[in-house]
Amino acid sequence: MRPVPIRPTALLLLGALVAAGCTSGGAGPTPVQPSAAPGSAAPSSAASEVAPASPSGTLVVYSGRSESLVGPLIERFREAAGVDVEVKYAGTSELAATILEEGDASPADVFFGQDAGALGALAAEGRLAALPQSSLDKVEPRFRSPEGAWIGLSGRARVVAYDTRVHPDGVPTAIDAYTGPEWKGKIGWAPTNASLQAFVTGYRILKGDEAARAWLEGIKANEPKVYEGNNAVLAAIDAGEVEVGFINHYYLMGALAEQGDDIPVRNQFLDGEDPGALVNVAGAGVLTTASNPIAAQAFVDFLLSDESQQYFASETHEYPLVTGIPANPELPPLAEIASPDIDLSDLADLEGTLRLIQEAGVL
Repeated sequence: MRPVPIRPTALLLLGALVAAGCTSGGAGPTPVQPSAAPGSAAPSSAASEVAPASPSGTLVVYSGRSESLVGPLIERFREAAGVDVEVKYAGTSELAATILEEGDASPADVFFGQDAGALGALAAEGRLAALPQSSLDKVEPRFRSPEGAWIGLSGRARVVAYDTRVHPDGVPTAIDAYTGPEWKGKIGWAPTNASLQAFVTGYRILKGDEAARAWLEGIKANEPKVYEGNNAVLAAIDAGEVEVGFINHYYLMGALAEQGDDIPVRNQFLDGEDPGALVNVAGAGVLTTASNPIAAQAFVDFLLSDESQQYFASETHEYPLVTGIPANPELPPLAEIASPDIDLSDLADLEGTLRLIQEAGVL
């Protein structure tokens, strides 16, 4: 088994996020987890020159998605493809920074990221290989790299979750409305959370830094209650601590699946093209330095398969992104969510967003 240490990074681009505890994946760093009995060596360079058409050998995946969410899928791939899989689970930003620091020596074959920003950062540094068009064509262009360097696998929409006991008819559908004084003391948010920071990055792209700063300062003036993450915000709404919260759609869907429809919280999807209507993605890319590119591509295609896409719909409560795979019928169709027209790769400038959030006095 090849050792795959997580190294400290001095990279400003993504290291600032790690230091702030703003990772995008679920679990923290863990040692490499072999999905099968060790002992299979990675293919040599000579073997790569005459690589078989079907996957074999050992596949190394750097996963910013937590093991509890995607471990079962990776195990299904291992069984179906007969490939040994070694997985490093850590935060998406941390793993992207690690790949950038490792450079050509990175043992990773595939990067499985929690958000498009980290994928865009790797693509910008030339670390991701172009994917075949047959794979790219499975997902509509707004959810993949314009250059074909990465592809979205599942989608998550930004929403305003609200207390139905206080707002039975819903809440405003424009994110700027929540800077109004009528919302003072009624908002819950998690400003250290990567998904909220990605939204702020999208706001900057759409309206500029000064408008984003004004929004942040307007929310801060309303004295929002601060929580550690989306689940905590959702729990606070349920408990009556706040009336609304800025989260991703699937947190409520998971709670409804576990607790039933009696939970007094619902999602408000925002108006089309509103910055608050951002639909981000979890996605994957194959490294240009992959030792096992055939297995890496097979893994990406497996994540685009009907089986995997249905898994995202039913188990993680996200939007499947492959055309023709239905989402949870309780969600508005993805085609009806007019998310802002931005290149999701541009969400890579999270370092600039973090600086802006700090300047606004939020962190």
